[in-house]
Amino acid sequence: MLLVVTYSQAARTTLRNICRTHEETVVRRLGRAALFEATELGAFLALRLREKHDGDVQIEQTTPFNEFAAAPEAVRAAAEAYESRESSATPYSKFAAGTDHPSAAEMRDREL
Repeated sequence: MLLVVTYSQAARTTLRNICRTHEETVVRRLGRAALFEATELGAFLALRLREKHDGDVQIEQTTPFNEFAAAPEAVRAAAEAYESRESSATPYSKFAAGTDHPSAAEMRDREL
């Protein structure tokens, strides 16, 4: 997929118009950003935006996040356990204290 991010009002307006006109190519619209299908038309639309608005448009090629391949089991287990906690007001740092779950500081410093 292609992630297109706009940084000016004019670029956002053009992005909105492109998304309305080419709905079949737009995977998701996210306000000032959009995900386009990784097709030649998606590339054309993204490059057209960049050509028209220059530095006010950023284009990135993305790949879907595969949680089973990219995230360690400990992180997946911590997320599952945290969302199943008894009190939704418990912050993660307090929840993880004294358990085998990684701390937020540990996860912050580790790359996927």
